[in-house]
Amino acid sequence: MSRHPFQCVWSGVTAAAAPLLRRMVGRRLARGKEMPGRTGERFGIDPTSRPAGRLIWLHAASVGETVSILPVISALPTDIHVLLTTGTVTSAELLAKRLPELGLSARVTHRFVPLDVPAWVARFLDHWQPDVAGFVESELWPSLLAGCRARNIPMMLLNARMSRRSFANWSRLPGFARYVLSGFDLIQAQTETYAERLRRLGGVNVTAPGDLKFAAPDLPADATELARLRSLISDRPVWLAASTHPGEDEIIFAAHRRLSVAHPHLLTILVPRHPERGERIARLGGDVPVGRRSAGEPPPDGGVWIADTLGELGLFCRLARIVFVGRSLVLPGGGQNPLEPARLGCAVAVGPHTGNFDSAIEILGAAGALAQVSDAASLAVWVDGLLRDPGRLAATGAAGAAASGRYADLPARTAAALVGLRAV
Repeated sequence: MSRHPFQCVWSGVTAAAAPLLRRMVGRRLARGKEMPGRTGERFGIDPTSRPAGRLIWLHAASVGETVSILPVISALPTDIHVLLTTGTVTSAELLAKRLPELGLSARVTHRFVPLDVPAWVARFLDHWQPDVAGFVESELWPSLLAGCRARNIPMMLLNARMSRRSFANWSRLPGFARYVLSGFDLIQAQTETYAERLRRLGGVNVTAPGDLKFAAPDLPADATELARLRSLISDRPVWLAASTHPGEDEIIFAAHRRLSVAHPHLLTILVPRHPERGERIARLGGDVPVGRRSAGEPPPDGGVWIADTLGELGLFCRLARIVFVGRSLVLPGGGQNPLEPARLGCAVAVGPHTGNFDSAIEILGAAGALAQVSDAASLAVWVDGLLRDPGRLAATGAAGAAASGRYADLPARTAAALVGLRAV
């Protein structure tokens, strides 16, 4: 198939912008958004050798997509090497911990995805020469896809989603949408609603086997540290605000102030999505006692403990059992994954902006395992009700754990589909 005119325009614009993109990477490095010594990967530069044998390339944008794809990688035959690319430092740090834990270090190589400049993409693909390419959820970068297409690399869109807003945007360029999506040999959507939108935009061989996030493993937690913190907190009431984003932290402090009237020894654990914001969040405390885990400070009595560390969310979910999931109270939102705490038997609440997790919200809500709040007052009412009613808390958590356990066989089926893709 010849290149679409918009593809030609995109290629020309990104090529012309290459000097600006190089400077952008330098600024990101200075802000801690890139890893020292690895910025060359953003330009397709890699000094390592491609491993021998069949290689499957999987690309996941950030932490959530990365976690969802790990069970698929575990289900792949052990003689297949996986190149896993992501776009964030946090996902790379997570993989540095999780790959050894899962016994995958020997057959999974992590790299940062090259920016979508044709020359950098070509350098990346010519070096790695993947036999199959899999893109997770909605990673539709034109130059990456065109590069695979030009090299006759079979492509699969895994755990695909197409929100109402994205569908409206793609519909404004119907010819280009058809060009992009028709390049995938197989598309597996999270829901039939997403699948139908992808078909209407030009996707072929589109199925809806379910959402891989339902098959993700439980968030890990260090058993020794969990026991220590449980002893330290004792019988104090505790709840958790997880994966908060700017604009939500003030709401969490306001909810804590409301709750502390009836629960004076309440501990609120606040886990920012980006740990580097911990110091700024601490300054919001005012009259509320505040401690920061990254500074070695203990959970304050009747205060907010800012858990500004990475990879410990499973620890805090097991401590709290009452969990609000952030990036959902203020715009721009979209939500974070409510299945992670639900899988651990926690009662879960979200704000109104959860478009990134439509299927999870629908299923947990139908099971009676999810509440929606809109502000500090409604959040405080929800937390207070669960603190006063342990039976309701246990029932809500049990319903969430049961609902989030579906699609257990989906990673194996997805892995088989990837292995079955062959160049024509």
